[in-house]
Amino acid sequence: MNPGPAGDVYWYGAVAKGGGHTTRTRAVGRHRRRRPISPTELRLRVAGALLLAASASMHLYLYLTGYRSIPTIGWLFLMQFIVGYILTVAVLVTHSRIAAAASAAFALSTISAYLLAIWGGLFGFREIRTRAGIAAGLIEVAAFGILIMASIAADPIREADESVSSMVRLLARVQAAVSMVIGGIGVVSVLALALLGIGLANAGGPASAAVGASQAVLKTANIGGIAVLTNAQGLTLYLFVPDTPTASKCTGSCTAYWPPVFGKPQAGPGVTGRLGTIRRPDGSLQATYDGHPLYTYIGDSNPGQNTGDKLDLNGGYWYEVPVSG
Repeated sequence: MNPGPAGDVYWYGAVAKGGGHTTRTRAVGRHRRRRPISPTELRLRVAGALLLAASASMHLYLYLTGYRSIPTIGWLFLMQFIVGYILTVAVLVTHSRIAAAASAAFALSTISAYLLAIWGGLFGFREIRTRAGIAAGLIEVAAFGILIMASIAADPIREADESVSSMVRLLARVQAAVSMVIGGIGVVSVLALALLGIGLANAGGPASAAVGASQAVLKTANIGGIAVLTNAQGLTLYLFVPDTPTASKCTGSCTAYWPPVFGKPQAGPGVTGRLGTIRRPDGSLQATYDGHPLYTYIGDSNPGQNTGDKLDLNGGYWYEVPVSG
């Protein structure tokens, strides 16, 4: 191997010929130098990578604290963590625009999935608006915007051939500047809207008793061959294992996912268990059945569903309430 002009590298190889003679062959290649990175792009890459890692860490925490038991959604949370950290490393250790753009697209897909889960449900799971969820969404929006800017912040002149005219270089600089301005405006606008949403959203508070809810009619339904307890609308009722016969352990944001059944219970046809009430921390009455405080689940939207059964969420297991107790 011998160096040639203009950074060429010449590779020689010998090929045997008849009579013991050999002939040399030559192939020409070029060194592939790593693209220089500007201070602005480096700062954007570090900031975007840190935000992406924060989002991935939040998804890992949620996965470990109960979301792993939700069909499909659990695996998606784990996948978000794994892919998020892989892309974080790629953004930090490479100078590739593709890595930055792919990370931005990944952040956008994550926030899109969150919004879909809120608006109409995703894979049978419906999310709710909480301040923690909005904070996570804000992080992902910021990661998307910053990584988009990182992907367009690289100076295209550094990668251009030395023979490019000064006019072409000037136009390239203008194009890069315009791209950064557009990206910056987009990020600021989205962040402003997200902050406005936090201010306007009445999210994350505990469930409250309905006005005038003095009674809670309990009914029964057959789901999977088992007679279970339902409310007056036919939605499956659940018990929370950490609860006691006198106190509910589901408070705060937990009640947004598992709304308590408020009021004094009234037995409908087939309901034979012991009915009672407990006093919640806010002073409201919650119905109990055979000593278990009762809840519905936000994931159930129609009668006959029991998507909350056997879930390990919010600090303990949840089970549908069998009529037999």
